Amino acid sequence: MSGRLVELWRYPVKSLLGERLPAAEVGENGVAGDRALALLDNTTGRVASAKQPHRWRTLLTLRAAGEAPGQVRVALPDGRCLSTSDPTIDMVLSAAAGHSVTLVDSVPADATLLRSHPDAVLAAGLADEVPADESRLGSAAPGTFFDFAPIHLVTTATLDRIAADLPPEAAMVERYRPNLVLDTSGDAFTENGWVGRQVRIGPTLLLAVLAPTPRCAVPTLAHGPLPRETGALRVPARLNRVEPLPGLGPQPCVGAYARVVRPGRVAQGDAVTVG
Repeated sequence: MSGRLVELWRYPVKSLLGERLPAAEVGENGVAGDRALALLDNTTGRVASAKQPHRWRTLLTLRAAGEAPGQVRVALPDGRCLSTSDPTIDMVLSAAAGHSVTLVDSVPADATLLRSHPDAVLAAGLADEVPADESRLGSAAPGTFFDFAPIHLVTTATLDRIAADLPPEAAMVERYRPNLVLDTSGDAFTENGWVGRQVRIGPTLLLAVLAPTPRCAVPTLAHGPLPRETGALRVPARLNRVEPLPGLGPQPCVGAYARVVRPGRVAQGDAVTVG
């Protein structure tokens, strides 16, 4: 199966909006600079995540982008931009998030976040606290802020199939927060069948696909100017409810998680081969 890389994304601060890149280095810990930073909830000690929408959905009104090496710029809803090296950054982000947070660049020991049950969020709405599971970060990438693995990929066929059942203004890519968007041959949700296979992108990068990506409530939330869209979860729940990992039970899944077998530089338009 062959195709090409059509979009490349990174999210420098976990749970904030990210940036589309023309090219990037991809190493053991994913796209360079991806999820390099996170916000810690000063009340609970957990990593702040929009997976718990009633508390953290406003994080998706903020956008993070790379600045100088090791520096990140955060754009606020009111138009202000602030470097993460600014001494007031924690105060500003706490005000924007509505809760006291600290921006960190190292993963605390036993770092966890709360993932609200997505069906409960759909039933109750965004303002209500619903049951949530505590998840340890980086099961397939220890010592990182990734939920599971360092690469999340998705095909255009999958995104197009979901979009066919949603209003035009729903948009798609940013809702699912992938690193790599691949235009390959195959039907929607073909990523399910890539588990255990390798994906080559460009001249060097080699990935091993680990599991389908289970979806939480995040795709349903407003992402910057994109409105809330519950269908972004309801549609994959109807079309592609599979068990991503043993013991999890069937979950609505979009895309797949992967680890890096061989690092490399990739660029938009690079050839993709699934072997």
